[in-house]
Amino acid sequence: MENKQAIAALSAMAQESRLAVFRLLVQAGPAGVIASKISAQLSIPPSSLSFHLKELSHAELVNVRQDGRFMIYTANFDTMNGLLSFLTENCCGGNPCLPAPASPACATALCNPLEVGQV
Repeated sequence: MENKQAIAALSAMAQESRLAVFRLLVQAGPAGVIASKISAQLSIPPSSLSFHLKELSHAELVNVRQDGRFMIYTANFDTMNGLLSFLTENCCGGNPCLPAPASPACATALCNPLEVGQV
């Protein structure tokens, strides 16, 4: 990931509603969520949600697919993992260390060659 793409992704998530939307989509996984459910679950008006989804989409943090008359939004896990790799690329100043995953889901979301729980 290049600096420009990382800055775009971090900037897009540097807003409370967009961060909440992204976290909801990460939690939903590949199945995704339709816009009306995102709006209802997060109490974001549809017009505001549309703006936030557009910003997340421009930063390549969300994907959208059409299913009949519904637009289903999903987190772009490739971008998410790329951003995490970018942020931790020089972790620990070159010392052989491996930060513990923030959550068990992180261990499986990242392509970590070590077994979960192994440091």
